Amino acid sequence: MITALIQQRYYGSKEVTIEATAQKIAEAGKSGAQLVILQELHQNEYFCQSEDTAFFDYAANFEQDILYWGGVAKEHNVVLVTSLFEKRAPGLYHNTAVVFEKDGSVAGRYRKMHIPDDPGFYEKFYFTPGDLGFEPIDTSVGRLGVLVCWDQWYPEAARIMALKGAELLIYPTAIGWFDADSQAEKERQKEAWITIQRSHAVANGIPVLSCNRVGFEADSAGIMPGIRFWGNSFVCGAQGEMIAQADSQSETILYAEIEHKRTKEVRDIWPFLRDRRIEAYAPLLKRYCDD
Repeated sequence: MITALIQQRYYGSKEVTIEATAQKIAEAGKSGAQLVILQELHQNEYFCQSEDTAFFDYAANFEQDILYWGGVAKEHNVVLVTSLFEKRAPGLYHNTAVVFEKDGSVAGRYRKMHIPDDPGFYEKFYFTPGDLGFEPIDTSVGRLGVLVCWDQWYPEAARIMALKGAELLIYPTAIGWFDADSQAEKERQKEAWITIQRSHAVANGIPVLSCNRVGFEADSAGIMPGIRFWGNSFVCGAQGEMIAQADSQSETILYAEIEHKRTKEVRDIWPFLRDRRIEAYAPLLKRYCDD
């Protein structure tokens, strides 16, 4: 199976950005991609750098957005993983990945479960934690374990997806550096991000596909210094081996070929699921083991 991760910048408006994205999806489809993955909140700038109720309007067209991206998936005959701002009700919003089948129908949704609240990443102001659980989405190209950005730091999320039969772990992402950080700190952050996700591949014996954005985006409020998204979208195999990786600056369509049968081969030689001691894992249900 050929996969394509679309790593791109924000073009200054939703209209221009989604047109650029649609053109890249068309190119990926013509190049033989069967599964196309977009980055987190790909229609707009990463607006969570500040807290502003005006940005809730970005979620107002959620249903129309679904119709649009479903049409794109159908036109180019691809399974498409999108990342949209969902208005569920006034005052109730989600960071939602919507997966489209090749015929344009909605194969499934995942609402981001882990919501950060850090300087420049004020997502708790905007997003209610997901309530759909960690449920893989069945598609014509396999069973997809779709998670979103901050979820990628949590091995529990990856494990549950794997235990429920996910054949791939997919992470639409928006993460970057502050320019004031030292080069050494930037490198540590990027390497930690790559390492934790590759570890999910190893621990669960399935490939990981992580799609990040690039480019500098200023804080609209002028309070935060802005984020320089570090790209480095990548695909790794079931042993954590790097299959394809983008750089930190370029817009690119990152292609990778994945063989589902490799999962069985890897799990047969590294049977981590067999040797789990599930009867001893009750402490994982506690916030912290201090009693």
